[in-house]
Amino acid sequence: MVVKFGCLKIKIFVVAVLLKLSYGQDFGYEGSIGPAFWGLTYKGCNGGKLQSPIDIEINNVVKINFPPLSFENFDKPLETVRLENNGHTVQLSIRQGDIPKIRGGPLNGTYRFQQLHFHWGKDDHEGSENLINNRSYPLETHLVFYKEDYGNFSNALADDDGLTVLSFLYHITILENKKYEKFEQELPQVENMNSSVEIVNFDSLNDFTTTDRDTYFTYKGSLTTPPCSEVVTWIEFAQTIPLSHEQLQVFRLITGNAGKIDHNFRPVQAVNDRVIYASVPTTDSASSKIEHTTWLLVVSLFKTYLLFSFVVN
Repeated sequence: MVVKFGCLKIKIFVVAVLLKLSYGQDFGYEGSIGPAFWGLTYKGCNGGKLQSPIDIEINNVVKINFPPLSFENFDKPLETVRLENNGHTVQLSIRQGDIPKIRGGPLNGTYRFQQLHFHWGKDDHEGSENLINNRSYPLETHLVFYKEDYGNFSNALADDDGLTVLSFLYHITILENKKYEKFEQELPQVENMNSSVEIVNFDSLNDFTTTDRDTYFTYKGSLTTPPCSEVVTWIEFAQTIPLSHEQLQVFRLITGNAGKIDHNFRPVQAVNDRVIYASVPTTDSASSKIEHTTWLLVVSLFKTYLLFSFVVN
């Protein structure tokens, strides 16, 4: 009996190793572990009504006057950060220093920074997860925050207002973005899967955001990776960030379990009956004429950002 039991343990171990070798990780972006199959392992990725990402159609959004967003510690240099390749993306977290926080806008409470990561595509015409007017962008950064009331990220996943994600889209320019030089220099150190590096005296979180942080879309959604928990308040900024083709190419050298990660974005999900809001600069609410004019300016601004992105691409 002991021998048979030992053989059984060996067989189970061998099967486990073979499965790990076959699949490497429990989710990916193509083949049998691609987005279409996530729901087999993570039930939350199938059948939900608040899944992300989505296609934001500007003409269907609802204007609203939110309180101003408040960005705490976004301008402070990060003492020590950890940059890592988790096999799906490149992720940055803070190891030491003042933790950025955000409040206001559509948020009910204060949210604490957890990590930021990136989504990109095979070429300069795809890569973003959220779309605007069915238009994809070559890169999207997600700054992930959890609600302080819950104490930590894991606890926050249990409530529908547990997380907020600040999302920033990019457009291609001829000139390099100087703010990304240091970050780009560090990326080759995490080119291999499961590699990581700690960096001291890093840039501030402001360098990963836009100058216009008053104009944005917001909606209730989910994580865009398993377990696809529907606990996220999304804030999608309208202004795009410039990045050169050469700078973007560095992301496509990152490797996962199946080789180069040339794309890591989930396809858009159904909006269903969700309302997508657009922030409107504060105006005199007593004057509908001013409000209407402001809204026209906001729509015009969104479309200007879109047009500019098309031109530089």
